[in-house]
Amino acid sequence: MNWTRRDINTLLAAVPAALSAGPALAQRRKDSVVLAMVLEPTSLDPTTAAAAAIGEIVHYNVLEGLTKINVDGRVTPLLAEGWELSPDGRALTFRLKQGITFSDGAPFDAEVVRYSFERAKAEGSTNKAKKAVFDNLSRVAVIDRHTVVLVLNNPDATLPFRLGENTAVMLHPSTAAQAATKPVGTGPYLVENWAKGSAVTLVANPRHRQAAQLRIRRATFRFINDPAAQVAALLAGDIDGMPRFGALQALKQFQSDARFTVEIGSTAGKGIVAINNRKKPLDDVRVRRAITHAIDRKAFIDGAQEGLGKPIGSHFAPTDAGYVDLTGMYPYDPEKAKALLREAGVTTPLNLTLTLPPPQYARKGGEIVAAMLAKVGIVAKIENVEWAQWLSGPFKGNFDLTIINHVEPLDYATAYADPKYYYGYDSPTFRKRVADLAAATGAKERDRLWREIQQQLATDCVNAYVWNPAQVAVSRKGLKGLWASSPIFANDLAAVSWN
Repeated sequence: MNWTRRDINTLLAAVPAALSAGPALAQRRKDSVVLAMVLEPTSLDPTTAAAAAIGEIVHYNVLEGLTKINVDGRVTPLLAEGWELSPDGRALTFRLKQGITFSDGAPFDAEVVRYSFERAKAEGSTNKAKKAVFDNLSRVAVIDRHTVVLVLNNPDATLPFRLGENTAVMLHPSTAAQAATKPVGTGPYLVENWAKGSAVTLVANPRHRQAAQLRIRRATFRFINDPAAQVAALLAGDIDGMPRFGALQALKQFQSDARFTVEIGSTAGKGIVAINNRKKPLDDVRVRRAITHAIDRKAFIDGAQEGLGKPIGSHFAPTDAGYVDLTGMYPYDPEKAKALLREAGVTTPLNLTLTLPPPQYARKGGEIVAAMLAKVGIVAKIENVEWAQWLSGPFKGNFDLTIINHVEPLDYATAYADPKYYYGYDSPTFRKRVADLAAATGAKERDRLWREIQQQLATDCVNAYVWNPAQVAVSRKGLKGLWASSPIFANDLAAVSWN
């Protein structure tokens, strides 16, 4: 169901005055929390499946990596005590913390690191960072139980950051096969239960090195993709917070309600109208450029995101290293779009399918995009699908157009250097630039290549690059520690507490 501003307002008006006027909500136990997420993951193993929702539940909570990306984007040690880079930039030596165990009691050591990374780069690996990160690993050398050296084919200045992403978490060889449903990690929480279609519940890990310091002993992640239901659950006290709140039309309601805290921060997201480059006539760059010229980015951000976002012109977010603003390459210009379609020999109306996953940015934004495309002679038939259907449909390459937010930072190699990726971009020139960037040792050379990579994606108009979303977090007053920004999609429960 597509919820409009009127629907949200109707829902809010229907909430009893006793609930919405401001009395205190029933207090939950001080050692538990219920959080909401928009999407339910299809797996709990971030090393084999692509959905960012996996990391929202397990990353830093159940599964940990050598490094940690903090809410401000800083990289700090996690399972490692520290690391040293060789003078040529081709070897990174990690000193591991001692005495760490998995939740089943198995020890964490350098052999676990070797297993995890060799698994990630193995033939047939479905790790989404395989090409960008793990294929660059020449070998993983174990020096002793607490020292491991990552030997690289090419220097990679971003590697400590990459190893803090959920694709690089540690899995023990004896339990990795069960990680999709019951991951066993070194983190402060255990998966107690996954009620499919409803929620995942985590409980404190008594073996964890910081177990005594955990303020939250039980955390439940509920899946609520309907924006009106998100509002109702917050107002009723059924959930304590939603770190990535989806019902932006109701934001002012919560900002003016003393029972709630609202924080607006940044993300690394790239919101795009993804285009299937394999299909005719979408394989013609003039048609893709026409689609981009037909989209008014500001109107999209205002209409679908309540103005909370920034226009983008390539597959980089303003928070990414090397970001260049390329929005001026394809300004909103319906007449230019019509001319490009004529030049490409396209007879209008051009009938396409616009497949939309559950998040409101897609459902509401899809209606806005379809109306814009109609003005230039493109009839976009809307097809609403559930998240699992999106992953098995558009994400497998079965689509014309779709709207999706790519949330991982610096994912240009994953998304564009693999011709098998879902929108089918195949450019040897681009792949060479990515390889050159991986081998670059100087800051000036890296900056030049980052600019060229963004420029090529925009010139080839692989997709219509639309917006960088803001993050909106809504929580009950007194709940502390939820991330106000998302350099990556994670919920660090060890930092959460009730005031």
